[in-house]
Amino acid sequence: MRKITKAVIPAAGLGTRMLPISHAVPKEMLPIVDLPAVAYLVEEAAKSGITDILIITGRDKDAIEDFFDYSPEYEAALSAKGRGDAVAALRSFADLANVTFLRQKEARGLGHAVARARAFVGDEPFAVLYGDDVIFSRTPVVRQLIDAYEKYGRPVVGVKRVSPEWLCKYSSLKVTPVPGDPAAFFCDDMIEKPKPGEEFSDLSVLGRVLLTPDVFDILDALKPGAGGEIQLTDAMAKIARERGITALEFEGERFDMGSKVGFLQANVVAGVSHPETGAEFRAFLKRFVAEMDE
Repeated sequence: MRKITKAVIPAAGLGTRMLPISHAVPKEMLPIVDLPAVAYLVEEAAKSGITDILIITGRDKDAIEDFFDYSPEYEAALSAKGRGDAVAALRSFADLANVTFLRQKEARGLGHAVARARAFVGDEPFAVLYGDDVIFSRTPVVRQLIDAYEKYGRPVVGVKRVSPEWLCKYSSLKVTPVPGDPAAFFCDDMIEKPKPGEEFSDLSVLGRVLLTPDVFDILDALKPGAGGEIQLTDAMAKIARERGITALEFEGERFDMGSKVGFLQANVVAGVSHPETGAEFRAFLKRFVAEMDE
């Protein structure tokens, strides 16, 4: 079994749910405390053993590329002030992995974006980290998926249970529990954005998948699905029906960075544990909540 060293991060969406700020700032660059959201994804992949990452971008997303580059101007200014530690911190993100970039010239859906990665992936299995989804976990979720792939030898999708009113916005999987592994399921079908009555279960793909390169031929042959877009879920459903997919109920808390509430929640969770802000921010939250209850 080949070692998994490559990951793809689709980050070409307009982020209309985050308007008006996303008109000027890519939603992937919105901060969680002092790091852009996309940095958490790259860090997760790197900590999982990924060495090569392709970020699929679109127009007006140059700020993402700039973040993962060296900054001579900042480094010179910081070095002049004796801030070598800050220089090292800046460089650490540029050196997390071999990060490259490719544009999705047309906004035709997640499946179309992933299809753009064919030349980068080659004939290797690879992880996909959805650009909107930041997940805080003890073990990086990509690492959890890699372990499941090595154990069961099938593509893997990271799943969570979703309330009925939200299933229509995500996906629904047809699954059978894997004996002896409470977090794993054998999936033989799935549907994107099901209408009422079309749901298979309350398990939905949320933010992380691990695919094999045969998905590219499937994506190239797909017709537009939900929303008139090329849906990655439709390609994975075909694989599930033909040979099965492992659905892994991953450990971790997922935040939708494409929504204002998800953005705020992620900042609260990260803020209370951040070494610089944690103590003061926790004290503030306690006072704020106490005053709200008065």
